Amino acid sequence: MSRHFANSSEPWFRLGRLEVNSSTLVGLIGVLSGLVWVIVPSVYGLLAFHWGTVLAGGVWRIFTWPLANTIWVVLSALMLWYFGSDLERLVGRVRMLWLLVGTWASLTAASVAVSILPGLSGTVLAGLGLIQFAVLLLWIAEYPDRPFFFGIPAWVFGVAFVALQALSMVAGRDFGGLLSLILSLMFVAVMARRFGLLGAYDWIPGKPSVARVAAPRVQRMTRDEARQEERRRSDREQLDALLDQINDQGIQSLTDAQRRELMKLRDRLRRG
Repeated sequence: MSRHFANSSEPWFRLGRLEVNSSTLVGLIGVLSGLVWVIVPSVYGLLAFHWGTVLAGGVWRIFTWPLANTIWVVLSALMLWYFGSDLERLVGRVRMLWLLVGTWASLTAASVAVSILPGLSGTVLAGLGLIQFAVLLLWIAEYPDRPFFFGIPAWVFGVAFVALQALSMVAGRDFGGLLSLILSLMFVAVMARRFGLLGAYDWIPGKPSVARVAAPRVQRMTRDEARQEERRRSDREQLDALLDQINDQGIQSLTDAQRRELMKLRDRLRRG
């Protein structure tokens, strides 16, 4: 795979006016699975993941739990599209796709790791909600000072989201779920750093192994080109002023000097 292709932030394809990048593609697949749930509600129970169901023979659940969605997946898909697309412009479509796959793997690994510990039970995994939540936290970590709702910095909401999630688990005595949450965030952070995100957080283990998508170079104008551009801008302003006068007062309002100037301006602008 060429480096240009790997770094590309262009969409994979378009559906009408919709540009389908990696984040949008995963969201659309989630919405489609939600529509399947409307037709066949029992499919949710067949796709959701828990370590106990895997031990009982449901190995496919390791791979299918992101497809265990209800119709509410539309909200998760919209947030994944909005925040994921922003991150995708930084790392490119291929790396973003692998980042989403890695997020699924991180969440699954964390749940399995907690489930095999004595006395604890791993989190039940189902749907795009957890993947979207991880992407949202990555976006907040990447843009901590960007205004969120009501102009409040994004990091405040990130802390609140994680704290509320943790407190609800403590209140429910779901210590397995809490440990799974902590491990998931750790795994996702390390993986995201390897894919070119979270470069400002040196305390996260590992170093970025890939560069971000290169910003397009801005071609500088030479002095002659700058002077020519300034002259064209001045000519257009003068021409607009004369045309406004003609529109308001008629062409007879122009003096002979203004008529000659109008012809000169027209000819210069035509020549470029």
